[in-house]
Amino acid sequence: METFAEKKTNLDPAGIRRRDFIHIAPVSFAAVGLAASAIPLVDSMNPSADVLAVAVIEVDLSSIEPGQRITVSWRNQPIFIVRRTANDITRARADDANPALIDPASDSSRVLQTEWLIMIGVCTHLGCIPLGQKEGDMQGKYGGWFCPCHGSLYDASGRVRRGPAPRNLDIPPYVFLSGTQIRIG
Repeated sequence: METFAEKKTNLDPAGIRRRDFIHIAPVSFAAVGLAASAIPLVDSMNPSADVLAVAVIEVDLSSIEPGQRITVSWRNQPIFIVRRTANDITRARADDANPALIDPASDSSRVLQTEWLIMIGVCTHLGCIPLGQKEGDMQGKYGGWFCPCHGSLYDASGRVRRGPAPRNLDIPPYVFLSGTQIRIG
């Protein structure tokens, strides 16, 4: 058995024993191996190429007539685009101060240009797609959208007015590139 004095003689000038290498080498090797295996794991969490391809879309609004509603797809979600009439805008703004709104928001905070309403067409309750985009669809008494699954009603500005939906229809990130062109995403 080595005495303390003998152990002291096995030290190099920096004070490290040769035996420490036996402990340091495998730990270092394991750390490098763990880091090398983590890189592909983290990279696999990035969005796939097909998702990135639809991350940003541009929509031409020039063919949409006043009062017309269209639906486009963005990130596999329906986007409701409505070219509002003066009556639609007046009706939406009249409800701005309504204390009965479940998720209070002014109409002007939900649009970039008053003529255009652009929303994600997914009910905020359970992810259903509300009716009201097509001609003849039930729009409810507020002139907006109706989710038939649980009866949520949205007004002409996409604000929830009745039903179990906890918040208004979401607004996607979008900008106007020109008077008739938008970029969503």
